[in-house]
Parts: sequence; structure tokens; C-alpha cells
Amino acid sequence: MINETVQQKLMDYLDGNLSVDERKEAERMLTEDADLRTWFEQLKHVNSSITKSAEWKPSAALRESFEAALQQELKKETKQVFFTPMMYRVAAAVMLLIVAGGIGFWVNNQWQQQREMAELKRQLQETKSMMMAMMNNELSASQRMMGVSVANSLPQADDEITRALFNVLNEDANTNVRLSALEALSKFHADPAVKRKLIQSLAIQKDPSVQIALIQLLVQIKEQSIMPQLKDIIEDDQSIKAVRDEAHTAILKLS
Repeated sequence: MINETVQQKLMDYLDGNLSVDERKEAERMLTEDADLRTWFEQLKHVNSSITKSAEWKPSAALRESFEAALQQELKKETKQVFFTPMMYRVAAAVMLLIVAGGIGFWVNNQWQQQREMAELKRQLQETKSMMMAMMNNELSASQRMMGVSVANSLPQADDEITRALFNVLNEDANTNVRLSALEALSKFHADPAVKRKLIQSLAIQKDPSVQIALIQLLVQIKEQSIMPQLKDIIEDDQSIKAVRDEAHTAILKLS
């Protein structure tokens, strides 16, 4: 099975969209891999067929010949029109061209959709890689904030992204970055794994701003299982008054 990255590279190679070094790399792969060469030849054949089917049109002479033959048959004195073997062949040829054109259009459309999906996946992967690199930038809080903001803009997140967001929420040295990570994770609270880790995070947090924001989120989603943790916060002498008050309020709302 040829992976999608290699397929995309060879598609770009065929379209002439690669740099000189990338073209050399594609040619090296084709030289060394017989299965890859076979797939690439098939790719060229399909691409060529699509191009021809999209560009080909019946010639004016062929259309005129068909119309003239049809008119001759219609002018015959018999009330019914009987096609000669020649007419059958011409009609069959025209029908074949129409069907072939329709198939060519369908194949071309499917091929274009495949290319667009491959390009979309490539862009999403690049965005994800950039986002992860930003969130792991230990030297710049602003870069980490930007990475979290990218994650917050995503309609959904995979395990790798949520894991990175929880690392930021639980370990980042900057309060604003942690709050931003919590905001991003709040979008995915319906995921049981995310909800479970949010509850676990409440016992980890020591930053008052993050504690208060996390308590408010868990109350908003009506998570009654945090009652023991709320009582621990109230009884903890190191908890500041604002956090203890928020815990009291949360218990009343969840009761």
C-alpha cells in the first residue's frame, strides 16, 4: 500500500509543482521502487485519459455526416424509420462518444475531489505541526499562547492535541496561557476522556485564577463528582478566600 504522502508527492511531480530537489527525490523513489513505478504509470494513463476526454469533441464533419444520413432515412416513403447497418454503427459510435464523455467528466470530477481532499489533509497536518511546535516553545509564552489559540479555533481535536492542551493547563508557568488552554479544552468537554482529565486537573491546580475558572466550568457542565474535591479546597488552609468562596458557591449550585 503506497502511503498518501508519497501519492501526493507523485501527483505534484506529474503536475510539475515540485522544486528541483523534490523532483530528484521523486525520481529516485520511482527508480528504486518497481511497485511505485507501476502505480505512477497508471496515474499517468488515467490523467492522460481524463485530459483527452475533457478536450475531445466530435468533429463538424462527423456531426454533418450523421445528420445527413439521418435526414435521408427520414425522407424515405415508408411510415416507419428503419436504420441501415451503417446507421446503427454511426448511432452506436455517437452514443459511445456521449457515454465516454460523461464517464470522463465523472472521473475528472472524482479525481479533482481526491486532489482537493489530499491538499486539505496536508494543510491540516501542517497547521497541527505548527500549533504543536508553538505550544512546546518553552522560551516564549506568547508563542505558546498563539499555539493554544490555534487549537481553540479547531472544530474538533484528536488525542494528541488534547494531550498537549492538558500539559499546558497543568504545567505551564504562565497563568494566561493556562487559562487559554482551559478555554480550548472546554469546547471538547463532551468527550468523556476530556471531562475525566478536567476533573483530575482540579486536584492539580494551585493557581487561584485557574482554579476558579476550572470550578466554574465543571459547575457549568453539572459535574457533581467534584464535590469531594470542592470540600478539600474549602478545608485547605493554603487556599485563598476567593477560591474557597467559589468552592462554596459551586457546592450550593451542584447540590
